[in-house]
Amino acid sequence: TSSMDTVIDTGRLILRRFTTDDLDAFYQLGSRPEIIRYAQAEPLASREQALEFMKAAPFHDYATYGYGRFACVWKATGEVIGFSGVKYVPEIGDTELGYRFLPEYWGRGLATEAGAASIEFARSTLGLARLVAMVHPDNVASARVVTKLGFSVEKKLRYSGLPGIDIDLFARSLATTRSAAGVP
Repeated sequence: TSSMDTVIDTGRLILRRFTTDDLDAFYQLGSRPEIIRYAQAEPLASREQALEFMKAAPFHDYATYGYGRFACVWKATGEVIGFSGVKYVPEIGDTELGYRFLPEYWGRGLATEAGAASIEFARSTLGLARLVAMVHPDNVASARVVTKLGFSVEKKLRYSGLPGIDIDLFARSLATTRSAAGVP
């Protein structure tokens, strides 16, 4: 199977490609202030705008690069509760691990669980040698997740998605196997 058809079972989550059926969840993840405050400058204003962004971001990434963010489905209910996965960011010339979850699901280790599966996918299926993660300097929880996943800070950078902020660029090699428990 190609990476197009990838479905990953992480235990509590199913990771799969976004479809237009996920619009409501995608809109929530891009508009709720507590979710986006470290991740994007402006909230999505409407479901119409969310659909346009879906076409411009994940759907475009799938078509152009063969991979992009996965929708994270909570297996217990079948509900999309977040996203995780890797996407190529032309502006920085690197492939980035990212994740976002509804606040009701924070603090349960889901970003780490989905992130570990996404790293394994990037290494095994995509054959990538390196991943980065862009983390807002105030986002302590996210920095903790990527550190747990074997990333370390490489440098500060500016990124158009979060204007005027010195973002921490975390990076890790996928070439070496890590011995830390649960880290691919």
